[in-house]
Amino acid sequence: MTIGKIESKRERKSKKMKQVPDENAPLLPTKSHEEPGFDEFNGASFSGAVFNLSTTIIGAGIMALPATMKILGLGLGLVMIIVMALVTERSIDMLLKFSRAGKSSSYGGLMGDAFGNVGRILLQLAVLVNNVGVLIVYMIIIGDVLSGTSSSGTHHAGVLEGWFGDHWWNGRLFVLLVTTLCVFAPLACFKRIDSLRYTSALSVALAVVFLVIMVGISVIKLMSGHVMMPRLLPDITDLNSVWKLFTVVPVLVTAYICHYNVHSIDNELEDSTQIRAVVRTALGLCASVYVTTSFFGFLLFGDGTLDDVLANFDTDLGIPFGGVLNDAVRVSYAAHLMLVFPIVFYPLRLNIDGLLFPTSGPLVNSNKRFALITTVLIALIFLGATFIPSIWDAFQFTGATAAVCLGFIFPASITLKDRYAISVNKERYLAIVMIVLAVFSNAVAIYSDAYALIKKNSVTSEM
Repeated sequence: MTIGKIESKRERKSKKMKQVPDENAPLLPTKSHEEPGFDEFNGASFSGAVFNLSTTIIGAGIMALPATMKILGLGLGLVMIIVMALVTERSIDMLLKFSRAGKSSSYGGLMGDAFGNVGRILLQLAVLVNNVGVLIVYMIIIGDVLSGTSSSGTHHAGVLEGWFGDHWWNGRLFVLLVTTLCVFAPLACFKRIDSLRYTSALSVALAVVFLVIMVGISVIKLMSGHVMMPRLLPDITDLNSVWKLFTVVPVLVTAYICHYNVHSIDNELEDSTQIRAVVRTALGLCASVYVTTSFFGFLLFGDGTLDDVLANFDTDLGIPFGGVLNDAVRVSYAAHLMLVFPIVFYPLRLNIDGLLFPTSGPLVNSNKRFALITTVLIALIFLGATFIPSIWDAFQFTGATAAVCLGFIFPASITLKDRYAISVNKERYLAIVMIVLAVFSNAVAIYSDAYALIKKNSVTSEM
């Protein structure tokens, strides 16, 4: 997942013997003269690149997408998932076009090429905010699954509470603490991302188990006639309900963020001309997974769909072995997130090191610095997951700030800057539309959430 500074593709003598960055190189290099080490290999295959980019895209966002159907309606919601995939493809194409022109081999290098050190630092900060938000979401979901959640006003029991009853040791705080100390901390201590390859493979398998079981449950209930026809359009009753529609935008944006990993995958491809096909294939695959999850998740629970759809799997499904399937769905995806956590944590730690210690040597060579940054970051993520009530709140923050910058504002700004005079009118118009829609929709989303929170607190104080 690192985006180290590597040599220009034009200087490579052979497509078959590519040079790839050392996995311990910083995600965004801090000094222009630093050159990470290289290991020669024959290059990544097309299928391998698609798999890596798809893994970057699919994460916790899949759990919040069924809740967007509750706001948009099933018809409009599915259309928006597809539209967002198409817009994401265009934004990545902008990055690739200007990377080729400027011979930039990282997102940070591209921002630095267009806007200098300020652009590079802004990109680095956006990656940090985005990854911290994602990791907090992972931990919130794990807490919801194992200990239950009451964020919607109704308590939904967790797996441990269902198995053993309500005890202090299966409460949310204690379970997250044990998970942090026994799972996250050990996995985060690996200094090479390659050391996590086996846990990553297992995490993908667990995600597939989750999706297959959920689709199977939906099909069984649909065939038995126990599923109501879902609402296809949003329920608009007043002006506030119109503003509420915009709150789904940050969630949809976050679900497709993969821009910070595109360059590293491109750099390792055996045939670099395939990168655009890789992006389209990966986005198509992920959009299909998102559509399937959103459709069947909303079909199962309708307007009762929670911000984290996993929390819905604590009810009687009305089918044989329903309890076992409920637990299998929740546990499989919670375990998946536990194993994905260190993959997202790895570039986060490198970026923090680059910001705080820009003139120091490689992080891998300093055990004290490595331990300090790792400990502080895990502690902050744990505190964030403890005090943020739902994944919707976390997605609203990261999606409305860092994610929208990474996915749309930065690529569009690079296009409008057009340092090499290669953009056409169609691209410039699209860039303007992307920036305007991103700023407007996320401003409305933040306002709507703030208004709803203030209104909720005023009602609570009156009671």
